[in-house]
Amino acid sequence: MPKKTPPLPTAPPISRRRLISVPEAADYCGVDVKTMRRWINDGRLNAYDLGPRVVRVDLEELHATLLRPKTIRDAR
Repeated sequence: MPKKTPPLPTAPPISRRRLISVPEAADYCGVDVKTMRRWINDGRLNAYDLGPRVVRVDLEELHATLLRPKTIRDAR
């Protein structure tokens, strides 16, 4: 009788990310697509390469890094 193989371990759950395209992110922030790409290239914003010519931005990261409220210290 053949031996049964043990079940494969399941991977831990991956948090769901809400990914949007670069043009959608630019529109959401009210800036030009070139500005959004510049922010990605400068490292101000993370982007995820999902394949050839497919780049996405995490909406939660966009809120956390770029759309935070301005404080008096930031205004100087």
